[in-house]
Amino acid sequence: MNLSDSQTADVLPTAPVPRRVSAMEAVLSHLRDAIERGEYAVGDKLPSEAELCRRLEVSRPVLREALRALQTMGLTVSRTGKGTFVVSNGAVPDPTFGDYAASDLLEVRRHVEVPVAGYAAVRRTPEDLDHLTHLLERMERETDTTAWVAMDTLFHLAVAQAARNPVFRRVIEEIRDALARQSAFLNDVGGRREQANREHRAIVEALVDRSEHDAVEAMKHHLARVESTLSTIVRPAHRPATDADGSEEGERR
Repeated sequence: MNLSDSQTADVLPTAPVPRRVSAMEAVLSHLRDAIERGEYAVGDKLPSEAELCRRLEVSRPVLREALRALQTMGLTVSRTGKGTFVVSNGAVPDPTFGDYAASDLLEVRRHVEVPVAGYAAVRRTPEDLDHLTHLLERMERETDTTAWVAMDTLFHLAVAQAARNPVFRRVIEEIRDALARQSAFLNDVGGRREQANREHRAIVEALVDRSEHDAVEAMKHHLARVESTLSTIVRPAHRPATDADGSEEGERR
């Protein structure tokens, strides 16, 4: 089975040109489906990395990205020296990025980054705009996910800096690692990069116009799309999720 080449996502005939699906996304989809179908049951050990690379005809870096995504989704756990084991046959609805759950991150971001964008529109300096514009242009040219993710976190820090309140920046600094992990996950699995670039540009344009209202709305839209993409990725399984002890969620209530 060759999953190394990019594939095209299925779309309706009237839909826009579909987004190309990366090799990593194809591998992730294959392994996730196998787990949710029960081909790999809870408690089972996945084949070794070498074996999966051979079967799927992909490189080890591509496979490892897919395995990390499976862990983020709560389907597997990696045990040093032992391998990767299935711990659930359904993705968790609220994955964890670093030290924080996705829902906690989104709640804080709505209460912090939305008003921050409004303050930034009013308080930004020409230097802030130059920095944000330069950063955005680099992001729009960047093709490497790791580099783009690093600039993504810098972008949100720069917006907080433009709000001229050091407490806002400190809050973003605190969740910076979690934001980077979430950003990488959404880009690798959800193909968010181009869409995020457009959303970032709308934020910058609102700051250029000194429009507090437009900046607030642009940030709200940005965070709403983050949430919707994440929800789509971790959609509930078609069958009850089973934990490593073999019990179904409904049995524990």
